[in-house]
Amino acid sequence: MSTDRLAHSNDEEHLAALGYKQELNRTWSAFSNFAISFSIISILAGCFTTFGQAWNNGGPVAISWGWPIISAFILIIGFCMAELVSAYPTSGGIYWWASKLGGAKAGYYTGWLNLIGLLAVDASVAYGCATFFDLTFSTFSESWAAGYSLARVFWMFLVVLALTAALNIFSSKILALLNNISVWWHVIGAAIVILILVFLPEKHMSVSDVFTMRVNNSGGLAGGETSGIGFWFYVLPLGFLLTQYTITGFDASAHLAEETQGAAHGAARGIWQSIFYSAIGGWILLLAFLFAVQDADAVTAGGGGIAVIFNQALSSGWAGIVLLIASIGQFFCTSACMTSTSRMLFAFSRDGAVPGAALWARLSPNKVPVNAILISSVVAAIITLPALKEVNIGTDEAPIIVPVAFYAVVSVAVIGLYLAFAIPIYLRWKAGDSFKQGSWNLGNKWRWMAPLAVAEIAIISVYFILPFTPAAQPWNEAFDWKFVNYAPILTGGTLLLLWIGWHLSAKKWFTGPKTTIDLPAGVSSADEIAYEHEHGPGSHL
Repeated sequence: MSTDRLAHSNDEEHLAALGYKQELNRTWSAFSNFAISFSIISILAGCFTTFGQAWNNGGPVAISWGWPIISAFILIIGFCMAELVSAYPTSGGIYWWASKLGGAKAGYYTGWLNLIGLLAVDASVAYGCATFFDLTFSTFSESWAAGYSLARVFWMFLVVLALTAALNIFSSKILALLNNISVWWHVIGAAIVILILVFLPEKHMSVSDVFTMRVNNSGGLAGGETSGIGFWFYVLPLGFLLTQYTITGFDASAHLAEETQGAAHGAARGIWQSIFYSAIGGWILLLAFLFAVQDADAVTAGGGGIAVIFNQALSSGWAGIVLLIASIGQFFCTSACMTSTSRMLFAFSRDGAVPGAALWARLSPNKVPVNAILISSVVAAIITLPALKEVNIGTDEAPIIVPVAFYAVVSVAVIGLYLAFAIPIYLRWKAGDSFKQGSWNLGNKWRWMAPLAVAEIAIISVYFILPFTPAAQPWNEAFDWKFVNYAPILTGGTLLLLWIGWHLSAKKWFTGPKTTIDLPAGVSSADEIAYEHEHGPGSHL
């Protein structure tokens, strides 16, 4: 038997030990697995679309210092998840781990949080992609710029969703290839952007300003000050949303595990390597943005928009090229996000946890979860409808238009995904030495990594449900619903519905992951898992 066929056989046997038959095509290489997480993280997406969040809430210090510090915490989270996927390489990923380590209830909440986060990621990345294509066209065409409207951006957003859904439905055989191409687009594209910003601007911001300048453009949080407790412990952490949002979606490596060759090792490496390389590349790219600033006050007046920096430092032609490189990268990212979401929804539905489960778990003749892709696109469109509402946190004379709804969707994505990550990481820590480690593991480092990962997630989840501006605070006289960060409403409301649904119904019928193969009488899939880890892949009771 060839090495490839042997590896494929071992993958199928490992999956069978977890209780599932091989239904999806296992055609992805370890590099392709890494590529999809790297594409979803997409430094050409998050670094561009949420740059303004960091500039307005902290300024350069939130970026130059905040990025590497938060990235280190995210890498620790990634290491913990890599150990879990090595032990349990299934499409259910995070939800499956929580179910096996903490029971059906833990799996139920984890799966829904993960699904909510992924749907919000689909929405936010697609909307960001549409926004940047619109900025690109506006840079190249004055008439296009003159016709700007939120409605036009929203229509472009729907087109992006439709195109990426079509790619996922009709081009499944080339999705892995597209993600491989996406890696190089991100690497080479980011390098080109950096070189443009290094050599073409007439001057550069000083090193001192890049690493010490502080900005509070939040509309009045902490009294508008750039020092004191309010700034350091409220305003500045809101700026960390840039890093926390950009470096997310790496759970895709877990969701694609059933389609990856040598998944127990390849998917684990896909998670942590995508974080590591994105953190390095993203920091260099963001520093290039900061050094290219010609007029910091003008950037602040422009709401921290990255396009303001490009228009300051570059000719319209070069600015348009930079924006086009980012826009195409964001399109790749949207396609990869759709792939990840549909696989998670397929796996969660396969276990009967979603209303209409049989529909979303259905595969086309080409083994593609078409219905899961379609419903993911529809939900992404619905939750982004508030983005049609224009929000000005400045004045009529000096308007500062901020996409509050976009940042709210971003917050939902971060909170949903990272809370879903925290549950199995905590349960793995609680399991201690009884957890049977896979071929890729942390040794004893899980003892301090797991609690540190959970603590970081808990802290950022609190921050990202806070108001982004005083006008979003109900007790403020300037309060208006259009300013509200609706992340706590959507996330909290969903959790309340899940709690009600669990106690009224789900706990009576939901038992966690279902097996799709017949195991020997008296043997559970959990028994098989334990036996295989004890005696090696391919061993059976």
